[in-house]
Amino acid sequence: MAQVKHITLIQGHPDPQGGHFCHVLADAYLRGAAQSGHAIQVIDVAQLEFPLLRSRAEFHGGPVPDDIAQAQSALAGAEHLVFIYPIWMGTMPALLKGFLEQAFRPGFAVNELGKGVLKGKSARIVVTMAMPALIYRWYYRAHGLRSFEHNILGFAGIGPMRENLIGMVEGMNDAARQKWVHKMEKQGRAGC
Repeated sequence: MAQVKHITLIQGHPDPQGGHFCHVLADAYLRGAAQSGHAIQVIDVAQLEFPLLRSRAEFHGGPVPDDIAQAQSALAGAEHLVFIYPIWMGTMPALLKGFLEQAFRPGFAVNELGKGVLKGKSARIVVTMAMPALIYRWYYRAHGLRSFEHNILGFAGIGPMRENLIGMVEGMNDAARQKWVHKMEKQGRAGC
């Protein structure tokens, strides 16, 4: 049995109606994590209320919306973070990026000396896409994912990071989908 962890899962699909493969994967991870007794919190970005930041002043010192403050509390209390989102135009959807800009502000994710203050937290990043995952990784060099890992999570001190790149989601057959569901349940049980 895996060591019990405090896990925060960030559902980054922007559709508030749900029902996408990202939601199925999140449910599978949560089922597995619950089976191992992990303490779990979920942040569903599509259900949050927050404005986009439009200036440096807002980013550095503007008021933190209530939903973002609650999300920051969940992020701060976690040992392991799980981000699940689709690739849109080569990177994460704009709503997830807007959430990260709000949540990972200076003072929360980085101190006044520019040091990451979320050190000691690990992360798993699960991304779905219409193209083959190998094309995204090798031809496009997974530029959006790499930017997220290095410029947001790594800058905040988060690591190690693991990733699942799930390609051809729109044409995936039921057997392939079930294979990913089982893999996510297993990763949830392990808390990784």
